[in-house]
Amino acid sequence: MRVLTKVLVIEDEIVVGEMISMYLTDEGFDVRRVETGYAGREALVSFRPDAVLLDLVLPDIRGTDWCSDVRRQSDVPILVISTETKVIERIEALEAGADDYLCKPFSMQELKARIGAAVRRAKPAAPRTSSAQPQGLGPAPDCALRLDLYKRQIFVGDAPVETTFTEFELLKRFFGSPGRVFSRDELINTVRGIDSYVNDRAIDVHITNLRRKLEANPKQPRYLKTVWGAGYKLMLE
Repeated sequence: MRVLTKVLVIEDEIVVGEMISMYLTDEGFDVRRVETGYAGREALVSFRPDAVLLDLVLPDIRGTDWCSDVRRQSDVPILVISTETKVIERIEALEAGADDYLCKPFSMQELKARIGAAVRRAKPAAPRTSSAQPQGLGPAPDCALRLDLYKRQIFVGDAPVETTFTEFELLKRFFGSPGRVFSRDELINTVRGIDSYVNDRAIDVHITNLRRKLEANPKQPRYLKTVWGAGYKLMLE
């Protein structure tokens, strides 16, 4: 039996909310709609959605504040839907922890595609062998670098290293395919989705910051390697 993808819609405009809910239901999603941020927080626990569609303008809380609060406790993909088209508004939402941003009006087919992309990115990669570490994605035993998906934490040896939300998402992508070269475009889509407001330079800055946190010598990295003209890769051996 196919398991339906569960989508929580937090939208106080009745017409818009019902239209989105009906379309997604017809497309095979399990949908629950609420009209306030408070109800949305309750639904996160009772409904356990795979993705959240969040209107920025709610009657009881700013959408960005809701996003920030939830992101401290949950990694559920959050897609913001808003009539606001200013770049600064989009950046604020993304920095608050949103995974994507759609401006109203938008194509329902595009919405469906973005939900699917966000849910796929949120799924942890399957371990490559039966001996993989149970707490998450991890390297070979002789490697000092370890990623714990459940605690959302990276370790160098036994020491935890603090990372930003974006830095952790990049590391999760790298750990899913050690040794694979990821282009900057692929890494941009990893942290921002289809509607990207991060450029190549921003990815370079994130990699530089990660090297400072993870590498003994950031100028001669052991783990995060540059592949000139192609992108970056994670070496764990």
